[in-house]
Amino acid sequence: MTVTVGTPSGPSSTLSEPSTPYEPGPTERILGRTEPRLYTPPLVVGAPGPCGCGCALTPETSYGFGADDFAREILEQPLDPWERWLVIHAGELLPDGRPRFRKVLVIVARQNGKTHVLVVLSLYWLFVLQVGLVLGTSTNLDYARESWEKAVELVESIEVLDEDVPKGGVRRANGEQTLTVLSYADGKRRRCRYKIAASNRKGGRSLTVNRLILDELREHDSWDPWNASYNAMNAVADAQAFGISNKGDARAIVLNALRREAIEVDEVTGRETLRPDSDPEMGWFEWSAPQGSEPDDPHALAMANPNLGRRVGLGSLLADARRVKREGGEALAKFLTEILCMDVPNLNPALSREGWEKGKDPASMDGLRDRLALVLDVSIDEQHATLVTAAVLPDGRRVRVEPVKAWSGPLAMQQLRAELRPWVRQIKPRRFGWFPSGPAAAVAAEMAVGAQRDGEQWPPPGVEVEEIRKDLPAVCMGFASLVKDGDVLNSGDPLLDAQVGGAEKLQRGEGWVFTRRGAGHVDSVYGAAGATHMARTMPPEEKPPPRPMVV
Repeated sequence: MTVTVGTPSGPSSTLSEPSTPYEPGPTERILGRTEPRLYTPPLVVGAPGPCGCGCALTPETSYGFGADDFAREILEQPLDPWERWLVIHAGELLPDGRPRFRKVLVIVARQNGKTHVLVVLSLYWLFVLQVGLVLGTSTNLDYARESWEKAVELVESIEVLDEDVPKGGVRRANGEQTLTVLSYADGKRRRCRYKIAASNRKGGRSLTVNRLILDELREHDSWDPWNASYNAMNAVADAQAFGISNKGDARAIVLNALRREAIEVDEVTGRETLRPDSDPEMGWFEWSAPQGSEPDDPHALAMANPNLGRRVGLGSLLADARRVKREGGEALAKFLTEILCMDVPNLNPALSREGWEKGKDPASMDGLRDRLALVLDVSIDEQHATLVTAAVLPDGRRVRVEPVKAWSGPLAMQQLRAELRPWVRQIKPRRFGWFPSGPAAAVAAEMAVGAQRDGEQWPPPGVEVEEIRKDLPAVCMGFASLVKDGDVLNSGDPLLDAQVGGAEKLQRGEGWVFTRRGAGHVDSVYGAAGATHMARTMPPEEKPPPRPMVV
């Protein structure tokens, strides 16, 4: 089987969304989306071709049609609809016969058949395209071995393929797993291999790779594994890397960076579009639910799970979704990333997303200014600092929090030192504080010295200044408990929203605190937790005794 290369032509790539909105009727069986929610469209334009989605790709302009035929006719394991769509679009060819995409990135939920499509592609590259080396990698070598073993089992069960494997062509020793194929083309013998390696700083080094598989790309928390394997393709003009994964958290350094390279998000509308300056050799194919989707929304599940209603049951997904909604925390975060392929800042969240949303209330601090607590916190890298106020509501149970000032960037500390005292005087809280063990302690200690130097009274009249000496885990866990119950009212400040979503737990004995060494800043979260603690422990304001009546 061969692929005949034509001459594709058309406009530069843009990010596409499926042409037909997915809106099944109330009685219609819900099926997963064949087309991804976000994808790089073909360069080829013209009359609809045999793909079936309306695109103009043909067997002359995509090797994916050959891979589909190979799966059906030789392997007798047909590709599912989404897998067929993917290999056709990812296999687009340039006029000179090279793959259009040097790197292909695929986002899809777990248990939708990605192992199957990788096995089909690996064997097609090996037996039909006859590339020199296919290298399969994963951060967990067992995952790469699983795909490799399935490929070997298929080859050994199909005579027309097995006859091309020489004696000793299958090596299963740990660290040496290799499938070797000998084929003949143009009167010359070709030696093609399929090897596997762990995704680390050594995987792929000293090899010349024609096709690279990067499984579970979300687990790449540094560029070392990518550089080791991807750069092994540098000497191969028609090489292609195929990365496939579900979404990760903020620690998915490589996956997140590549997505930012491909996609930009409008800060006002939230609409995602292809970056005009994105890498023209990168193809992005993402089956995912839109940000903000509910876990138990069948339509959202259909967007991230293309095999829904085929090999994935809606009932079981809905049951899991309802369970994690009740549990919240890490269970919910993992469901959102692995099953809905949504962005989640972390997989060990310290604060309940649902509880925080429940506390959204656009009201202000008016009427609470006689009981304000104000807390300063500074990020550990000193690139961000926040002043947060809090006050207990008249019901004595709920607390309102509000950031009033934030400083960021290389000059954050310099600006903070110059502006902190004026802000405290302007707000006039009953209490102003900070965590003595945190980065804000040094700044707070300078306030009295600076005020004395400038001839100012410190603290301002009516303001108590004190360190928050309560056990830190108790402060953090107490705040988390209030958030979970929806008892922390907030106006939806973007800074605080983002940091609440990114706050992770750091174990301290039998308790935990907000980690300061995670992927993002948490100074506004510490400020909110500290201000909440100070507001809740504030003694009632002493009122002057009534004036005696004159009879």
